[in-house]
Amino acid sequence: MELSPVSVVSTDSCIIKSDRGHRRSKVSRDLEIDIELLYKAVPQLAKVFRITAKIGEGTFSSVYLGEAQMRDGGRERFALKHLIPTSHPTRIAAELQCLTVAGGRENVMGVTYCFRKDDHVVIVMPFMEHQAIVEIIGSLSFEEVRLYIYHLLTALRHVHQFGIIHRDIKPNNFLYNRNNKMYALVDFGLAQGTVDTQIELLKDLAALRKVPRPVFGERNLNSCTPAPSTARQAAIKTELVKPGKTEDPASRKCSLASRGPLPVRTQSSSQKPQRSVQQGLTCNCYQTDRVCNICMSRKQQVAPRAGTPGFRAPEVLTKCPNQGTAIDVWSAGVILLSLLSGRYPFFKASDDLIALTQIMTIRGSRETIQAAKAFGKAVACSRQLPRQDLRTLCETLRGRRPSPEDEVTPLPEANKDSTATLHHKIQEDTPTHRPTFMQHKDGAGERPSSLSSTLLPNHREHSGNTETTRLTKENSETDCQVEEDERGWDRVPDEAYNLLDRLLDLNPATRITAAQALQHPLFKDL
Repeated sequence: MELSPVSVVSTDSCIIKSDRGHRRSKVSRDLEIDIELLYKAVPQLAKVFRITAKIGEGTFSSVYLGEAQMRDGGRERFALKHLIPTSHPTRIAAELQCLTVAGGRENVMGVTYCFRKDDHVVIVMPFMEHQAIVEIIGSLSFEEVRLYIYHLLTALRHVHQFGIIHRDIKPNNFLYNRNNKMYALVDFGLAQGTVDTQIELLKDLAALRKVPRPVFGERNLNSCTPAPSTARQAAIKTELVKPGKTEDPASRKCSLASRGPLPVRTQSSSQKPQRSVQQGLTCNCYQTDRVCNICMSRKQQVAPRAGTPGFRAPEVLTKCPNQGTAIDVWSAGVILLSLLSGRYPFFKASDDLIALTQIMTIRGSRETIQAAKAFGKAVACSRQLPRQDLRTLCETLRGRRPSPEDEVTPLPEANKDSTATLHHKIQEDTPTHRPTFMQHKDGAGERPSSLSSTLLPNHREHSGNTETTRLTKENSETDCQVEEDERGWDRVPDEAYNLLDRLLDLNPATRITAAQALQHPLFKDL
């Protein structure tokens, strides 16, 4: 769940100040209405809490700040999470069970009360003041980053011991109180269970996931085809003859044609006619940089995709059906990459294929293809992208290296960009290249998308034309360098980048676990 605190932008303009006052009063009125509706939906709350503010709002819930009168006469603050009425009862119960079984220790948020009235549920948790990473990332010291990641991994080790996959690890869901050095992992609304999970209700959720649902923002290539029943879906299989390793696409096309047509979906006489792959057509796009119409017409593969864009692991982006706790570890690696580079969010993509390309620009296209093959996916990339050195990348983005031309191996079409453009080019550069991934064994094909092959938007730094401008810039850079050195960024050990490399292992089978990461030399004194 993406939490966004309510805020009002301040300005010195009198005209905008007036507009700001109007917006503030509107926000206040909206808040009053929201609180009134919440009291009406769950009347028990009014007897216990005085709700004062809305502190977060996401797709599946809203979070309010409430005060309660305690028996000793004092008042205590709590976070009240109101789940949307359309949430599935099993999902709500599973989230509660995660909080009650694993919460309350090892940096995992616990639950204090739960109120329910009809289809409205409010989960009451201790309130913890915290700072948003996006607001403090520029002032964090390396020691603060080291402790932050250590405590995040501690929380992950704890929940993973119960067979809980959080699925939405990101800074907004790992609260950080900078003053008191307190940490709390929150929001198990997307949690799933491993095959041996100790959370019984997560096992029930696995059965619910068997029913495919359309994903918002993703085109359903079979929207014109009536969906068969679940029982029929289990029986329908489409197979594809794989080519030999030495065959090229041209020779493969001929050899496939000689083997006869591909099997297609079958249907009983009682069913309505369905659009199917035309008999006699064969696929010739396997391991190429495109997806043919045959694969485009196949049914999409169903696999868990829950999570926040930018933090999804490669096995999630490629719809690998077997996903485990390693996806949380990948997300922790993305967080560490952000903190070491000083850029948040680090990845920002509009769809899964662009996200996969952005990963390739950091970890390398050849390495991504090999890792995908290890977990049963075929990834094709029309251009080779080199693997980046993580220390060089992070120090360049922090401005600790003079120029990417000298220190970073430039990617095609990116060798003239300044240091300041490096991170932006990872996210938003002009699309020029088309990686694809497909799973022909299951008959599922993915639409290709034009993606960027260079490292992120053109925010170029223009040096001044006068000596005064140059001196001002040099003095500013010197001051920033001194501040960075005071925070320890001139003494980042190799162990930090070694851990980052292992957290961002493209292959989930060899990716370091949270328990193993806590034994890493970076944390030897902890």
